[in-house]
Amino acid sequence: MTSNLTSEEQAAAAAVERSAATSQLRFATAGSVDDGKSTLVGRLLHDSKSVLADQLEAVEHASRSRGQEAPDLALLTDGLRAEREQGITIDVAYRYFATPKRRFILADTPGHVQYTRNMVTGASTAELAVVLVDARNGVVEQTRRHAAVAALLRVPHVVLAVNKMDLVDYAEPVFAAIAEEFTTYAASLGVPEITAIPISALAGDNVVTASANMDWYGGPTVLEHLETVPVGTDPSQDPARFPVQYVIRPQTAEHPDYRGYAGQIASGVLRVGDAVTVLPSGRTSTITGIDALGTMVDVAWAPQSVTLTLADDLDISRGDLLAPSDHAPETTRDVEATVCHLHDRPLRVGDRVLLKHTTRTVKAIIKDIPSRLTLADLSHHPAPGELAANDIGRIVLRTSEPLALDAYDASRRTGSFLLVDPADGTTLTAGMAGDSFAAPAKGAEAARDDEGWDF
Repeated sequence: MTSNLTSEEQAAAAAVERSAATSQLRFATAGSVDDGKSTLVGRLLHDSKSVLADQLEAVEHASRSRGQEAPDLALLTDGLRAEREQGITIDVAYRYFATPKRRFILADTPGHVQYTRNMVTGASTAELAVVLVDARNGVVEQTRRHAAVAALLRVPHVVLAVNKMDLVDYAEPVFAAIAEEFTTYAASLGVPEITAIPISALAGDNVVTASANMDWYGGPTVLEHLETVPVGTDPSQDPARFPVQYVIRPQTAEHPDYRGYAGQIASGVLRVGDAVTVLPSGRTSTITGIDALGTMVDVAWAPQSVTLTLADDLDISRGDLLAPSDHAPETTRDVEATVCHLHDRPLRVGDRVLLKHTTRTVKAIIKDIPSRLTLADLSHHPAPGELAANDIGRIVLRTSEPLALDAYDASRRTGSFLLVDPADGTTLTAGMAGDSFAAPAKGAEAARDDEGWDF
């Protein structure tokens, strides 16, 4: 896309985006049962001085009552009683911590197969995923499953944390073999960036501080990588999308004819004078004003919340989408998508659901379920008839009204949707429009051969 912004506007937009990227990173952890996810998170929180004294004291007390000499840092994240009793993670645990370089929102997701849907929830908004592997077991089926989910959700950065290196005598060949196998598999799914780091979450090796036991490794620690990985993109490179959340009509003596459209810019850049198309109606107008928290500006970009005014009085309501007239998405009532079913009740052909896309909710019916994906080997089971909880598959549905739906690989925000039970509002399914996996980058094989792992 060729931007119409001036060089000054582009520089300002890029500066704001870089600032936002520097200040906050959303990431998720995943791995098989007992790979040490909660211990890794606890170590990150503890060694980065993000644990309050009373929290640490409670963990130390609980550890002593179990007969453990050292504090069990996994207890910092396993908050449910069932999790502490079983020593596993069941629900998605969100944690917030910060260092002088960046703020973090962390989703610690479960490792069990039956909680795949929880990883989908935690990774859906993540910009980075940390996939843990037990150095003694190597890449297992659940490792491939988590890599596939990260690829499906288009998570741009994946860290392979090879944990429990202390139990394999910190052997470099063990790490090298696991890193090579995982990198080859993840790259075949189209994961754009993979970084492998050997760690011991229990001992603290290469989590926050560099390990003296692995002098053969010269790359960053986990925290160093989290603090420096580039996140976010230049908003001027993406087509603008503005889902309308609320129509402002004060109808007061001071503003008798004011009509503003409030919402959050989902992607791209909007400026005064832009020609926009209102979808799904297809009517066109021009932006005459942008109100950013009470200040009138000439340009705004994602993810700012603004109010737009247009040159024409159009019939616009919540759920409509404003997009540049020369880069507007096509509207459709027939949707093909990859979905992860989240509810215990199966999703079947013929089910009537509500489809929620950005701020728009429409009725829909499931027309077909062509296949169910087996994440262990990426094979497709044809015509499964239904999708059970945690299943990932392809569906075809038809909506009662047109949707301005982007492909998920073009926009995670406007290419995703939820299916909701019309009877009680329960979320049933998370959907991603378009193809399942991204194509592997050209030259990926040659790059891996020439460069080895991303140290």
